[in-house]
Order: sequence, then structure tokens, then C-alpha cells
Amino acid sequence: MTDESRLREDIATFGEMLTGLGLAHGSTGNISVRLDDGWLITPTNSRMGQLDPARIARLDRNGRLIAGDKPSKEAFLHQSVYAMRPGAGAIVHLHSTHSVAVSCLAEVDAADVLPPLTAYYVMRVGKLPLIPYFPPGDERLAGAVREVAAKHAAVLLANHGPVVAGKSLDAAVGAIEELEATARLYLLLHDRKTRPLDADQVEELRRLFPS
Repeated sequence: MTDESRLREDIATFGEMLTGLGLAHGSTGNISVRLDDGWLITPTNSRMGQLDPARIARLDRNGRLIAGDKPSKEAFLHQSVYAMRPGAGAIVHLHSTHSVAVSCLAEVDAADVLPPLTAYYVMRVGKLPLIPYFPPGDERLAGAVREVAAKHAAVLLANHGPVVAGKSLDAAVGAIEELEATARLYLLLHDRKTRPLDADQVEELRRLFPS
């Protein structure tokens, strides 16, 4: 099996896993993986839990389709993140329920949406900026994400969902799972006084576990 074939299988496997965990529904969300000469991305209107590895779209460095089915209409979003994060090997975008719910709240800190409730959230996600709302497929979204992607591996699209980049597909999936779990915790605790990690504790984690 070639490296590309293995990555296609990995995308399908993780898509099925995310669907089984209830983090992907219908034809929402998309996954991409960087190649030496381009990248792979899930096709438009495809169900994450029923991906055919052979039909996953292959794009060149400029985002042109060279093999597979028509790519996700949000491929430009992935391209923007890759351009700003040369160390990123994969990107996962979901419409997962709790993260989307947080993205719809009126009173959140747009510079850092979720508080540092757990050490693993700080280690795997860090700060989470909120990107203003744009309609799905609107290429203005690429510019908005591009502005913050160099400094942040994870962003939350307002009224839409999270986008997370990682060094590998496994790392990106692990981070977006942690983000969704923290969003759920945040909503469970939302009407109660919480005790998030303080600035010194967060800084210690960043020193011990640099991203």
C-alpha cells in the first residue's frame, strides 16, 4: 500500500469514527491531509461515515482537482490554513453539536472562546478564537481564518463549527475531540461558578508541553 493509499484509508477510518462518536452528522464536516505535492480532502456532500477512499479528492498545491470526486466546497478554507501553518499535516472541520452551540452564544470572548477548564484542553487546543459568521462556502471566510491561523491551530467559526489543524491526522482528530468535550463541559457548567486553570498553571502547561 502506498503512502497516499494509506492516508485515504485513514481519512475514511477517522470519518467513520467521528460519525460513530456523534461528532459528524449527515454530510457535514470535512477532513484533509497534506501530501508532498498537494493534499487530499473529503468530497462535497459526502457522509463522513461512508467515505470511499478511492473517491476522496486529490488537489494540487494550488487547489486544483487532479483526481477523485469534486472536493468539499470548503476546500479553500483548508488551503488557507495550510498556507499559514507549514507544519500542519491534516485539518478537521466539524459541525459537532456542543462546539456549534458555544459558537452561537452571544457573550463569549472572541479572542478565546473557551476557558482553560482542563490541562488537556490547554495542551491540545490552547486558545480558541471566534471567526465572524459567513455563509457556508463564502470565500471571505478564507481571509478571516487566514488572519489568525498562523498563531492558532484551532478556530471556531461563528454559528458553524470548529476547524482544527494538527501535525498528523491523529493529532488533529484528538484535538477536535478534546475541543468538543470541553465545549460540552462549558455548557454543563455555564450557569455555575467555575474554577478554570489560572494564568500561571496555563503557562506551566505551555512550557512543559510546547505545541
